[in-house]
Amino acid sequence: MALLTVRNLNTQFHTAAGSVSAVNGVSFQVDSGETVGIVGESGSGKSVTVLSLTQLLPNPPGEVSAGEAIFDQRDLLKLSDNEMRKIRGNRIAMIFQDPMTSLNPVLTIERQMTEALQLHLKMTAKEARDRAIDLLDRVGIPSAAQRIKNHPHQFSGGMRQRVMIAMGLACDPQLLIADEPTTALDVTIQAQIVELVKELRQKNNMAIIWITHDLSLLAGIADRILVMYAGQIVESAPLHPLYENPRHPYTLGLLQSLPRLDEARRTRLNPVKGLPPDLLNYPTGCPFAPRCPFVIEQCYEEDPPLESVGDGHQAACWVQPRGDEVLAEFRQAENSNR
Repeated sequence: MALLTVRNLNTQFHTAAGSVSAVNGVSFQVDSGETVGIVGESGSGKSVTVLSLTQLLPNPPGEVSAGEAIFDQRDLLKLSDNEMRKIRGNRIAMIFQDPMTSLNPVLTIERQMTEALQLHLKMTAKEARDRAIDLLDRVGIPSAAQRIKNHPHQFSGGMRQRVMIAMGLACDPQLLIADEPTTALDVTIQAQIVELVKELRQKNNMAIIWITHDLSLLAGIADRILVMYAGQIVESAPLHPLYENPRHPYTLGLLQSLPRLDEARRTRLNPVKGLPPDLLNYPTGCPFAPRCPFVIEQCYEEDPPLESVGDGHQAACWVQPRGDEVLAEFRQAENSNR
């Protein structure tokens, strides 16, 4: 059952140089209890998409110029500030990339956690404190009853991120949005955070949108993956079909740039050549065409729509490369361009 349905979302940033097309016609759905991964390079529109949905985009310069986001039969984009505050932090929670800048440095963890509980769940001060201690204990903060009195600078990076997760789960949200929550953490802490979120998802049956630039991380957590490029979704598929049979050249490029444990140590990685397009002057055709080894003339003339290429699998590509055979062609094309 659909928990969140986004249709034709368009977001722009109005600058002195002109309007930047940050999100261009994005549509997707998140079902109850499902984990959807959004992956792409920096500047592809991942974070701007979710900030637009939750009305956290600074306006000006940002503006949602079109689209709708249906959550529990209500369009989030049309809610007033007061109505949105009742949903944000309550039914929809968000974990940001850098907990040190997301947590208030002058307030204790107790103050920051209990405020939302008292506001949204109408708890007393004691009830909110007990709930906060329990949440900190659940996310693995040792001596939670004592540590709750500390300030953010008294926690390590991994512990601060655990605090952010506890704050996000405080009101038992239906949807948790995690915006690259493990980027600044070492791989050991990263793995612990991923396992923690998976465990809490199963216990609470909540849906998750996990934003990252790392396809390998999503392999252990996502049910479905959306690949974004230049503000568009260029491929959408369940986890295994995306890895086994990618159908967009950009997805192929992302997969080829990942190190593999089953290949020789000295196997050279194949980065995606070139740079993303200038979003101030959005290209007429496919935005990936200048970087694509499979490009044809039509790619420069017309932007391909996102169309079905299999059961639950969509791709926006005129060529639609597929399978191991094309992966070999991709390697050959990349090697010839070095």
